[in-house]
Amino acid sequence: MLLERLRANVVRCAQEAEAQGLCRWRSGNFSAKDEATGLVCMTPSGVDRRTMKPEDIVVMDMDAQVVEAANGRKPSSEALMHLAAYEERSDVRAIAHTHSPFALVFAALERPIPGLVLEAAHLHCAGGTIPVAPFAPQGTSALADSVRAPLHTGDALLLARHGALAVGASLDDALLKAAYVEELAEVAYRAAALSNGTEPAALPPEAFTLRYPEKIKMTKDDR
Repeated sequence: MLLERLRANVVRCAQEAEAQGLCRWRSGNFSAKDEATGLVCMTPSGVDRRTMKPEDIVVMDMDAQVVEAANGRKPSSEALMHLAAYEERSDVRAIAHTHSPFALVFAALERPIPGLVLEAAHLHCAGGTIPVAPFAPQGTSALADSVRAPLHTGDALLLARHGALAVGASLDDALLKAAYVEELAEVAYRAAALSNGTEPAALPPEAFTLRYPEKIKMTKDDR
C-alpha cells in the first residue's frame, strides 16, 4: 500500500478533528502531501471518520488522477480545492477543512473573523483577520479557485456559506490552525454578544508579528 504511514496520519488527524468538535457527521475533509513523491493522501467521500482506516485513504497526483484507492473509494468531493491549495502554496504539506460551529456562523454570514486576541498571530493572516473566500458550489473548479488568493494572505480562511480551511507544514500544524480558527471565531462571537452586538476593535496589525524574546540565550546543545 502506497504511503501507508502518511495515510495513517491523515486518519488520525481526521479523527482528532472530530473528537475536538471541529467537524461532525461526514462534513469536512483532510489531506497531506508527500514531499518525496508529490502524491496527495486524501480522506474519502462518504466514509465515517470514526471507522475510517488507512486503506480507506485515497492517493492522488497533482493532476487529480487517482493513483491508488481500495474498494472503489472516491476522494473527497472537494479534492480539487485541496489540490489548488497545494499548487498555490509550495510550502503547504497538509490541509484541514472543517465545519466547526462558531467559524461556520461567520462563514454563513460571509463575515471575516477579526483578530481580537494574540492567538491570531499563529495563522499568519494579514492584520490578524481571517478572510472569507467568495462563495462557490461544493466540488467545483470555482470553489478550488476561490481559495487561491486568500492563501497568499495567511494560513487560514473561511469558505463563504461553507466552513473553514487551514493549511500547514504538517497535519498537526494544519489541525492546530483549524482549532485556532474556531477559538478566534468563538471569542469574536461572544465578545460581540457582551458588547450588545458591537464588534470590538481588532488589535493593530503589528501585534500579530510573532517574536522570540531577544534576551533569552540558548546553549549550543539546546539549539
